[in-house]
Amino acid sequence: MKILALIFDGFEEEEAMAPFDMLRRVKADLTIVSTKNEVTSSNGFTLSRITLINDINYKEYDALLIPGGPHYRFLRESKMVHEIINYFFKENKYVFGICAAPTIFGMLGHLKGKNYTCFTSMNEDFGGNFLNTGVAVDGKLITAKSVAYSLDFAYAIVKLLFGEDVLKALFERIYYEK
Repeated sequence: MKILALIFDGFEEEEAMAPFDMLRRVKADLTIVSTKNEVTSSNGFTLSRITLINDINYKEYDALLIPGGPHYRFLRESKMVHEIINYFFKENKYVFGICAAPTIFGMLGHLKGKNYTCFTSMNEDFGGNFLNTGVAVDGKLITAKSVAYSLDFAYAIVKLLFGEDVLKALFERIYYEK
């Protein structure tokens, strides 16, 4: 299972790092890409050694992960990002977005008939069923409301991609008692 994560300057660090960390803990094949090798978060943290988006073939990936944050402005405008998102939805691959990221899915018409959530004040009539919940799962689509649900979002991704047993083993390793 190959997972592609898109981050750009202004990403929300917890919305990115919680799923990145949990996915790495379960040995997922995660590639973090951007348009440059160093990306600065909304609160000034810099991630380095990021893979350049032009150096990968996004069609080789099984899942797409996009955190939220002020970088959503870039996501809304980038034809390259739209192309990638459209491909993942068209091919019925896994798509995960948190906070502002699901609004890009909606803007592109991919939330029609779907259960989803997003940052509440950014919700528009995307033609789907907005759930006022922390995390929403609809088939291969997982969306989450905000930074407060970053770990729940990560756990939902692990469970969907790798199953309940892998999630339980992860909980044991991180001493999470539910």
